[in-house]
Parts: sequence; structure tokens; C-alpha cells
Amino acid sequence: MQIRISWPAGNVTATLDATTPTAQALAKALPLASTARTWGEEVYFDTGVSVSRETDARQIVEPGTVAFWTDGDALALPYGPTPISRGEECRLASPCNVLGSVEGDADLLATVPDGDPIRVELIDE
Repeated sequence: MQIRISWPAGNVTATLDATTPTAQALAKALPLASTARTWGEEVYFDTGVSVSRETDARQIVEPGTVAFWTDGDALALPYGPTPISRGEECRLASPCNVLGSVEGDADLLATVPDGDPIRVELIDE
């Protein structure tokens, strides 16, 4: 399953594992519009989707991971260190459900300023 995440300065495409309960719940809510928030080198935003933490949730992920922060009902898109990272790792605020990854250069997320409008839509395959 592929989604497009867009903001005024650009967009990224991400591939999600459609078999996870979180990805399925997110897909049903698309398209959605939200407001970007930034936390170190992470963009996150409210989705209006509420799901439980999955058994394989992780706090340390690779740059470009598409994660779902269950504590905030938000998609979390880390592309580098956050305020709680040790070194260069991508450490999320708490364990998150891992949905997939951004295609191409995740550093494009650095062009998303806090407060920007953000849109997520399903890409028809």
C-alpha cells in the first residue's frame, strides 16, 4: 500500500505494510488533513485514528520509517535525531507501531516547518 504525504513545499511517497492493523485503520481514514509538528528531526501530526500499540512496536527506528505514535494518535516520520536520541539514532518519544518507510530521500521532511498544513492520501495502484 502506498501513501503520499504532502505539504506546501513538497511531498514524499511511502510504502506501508497493508497487513498491519494500524495501516488498515489508517487507510480507512484517508485522505486526511492535519497540521505538522516537529520534534528534532521528526515530523509528526494527528491522524484522528486511535489504535492499540502492536506487539512489535519500536522506539528506535531507521531514518525514513513511517511510525504510528499510539500515545498521540499521530503519524511520526523521523529523518534524523530527536531531542532524546543518543548519537545519530532516530529515537521516538515512546514505542510506536512501524507501518513502513518513505521512498527515496527522507531528508525532504526537513522542509516541513512546524505548523504547516499536511495532507495524507492513498495512491491508487
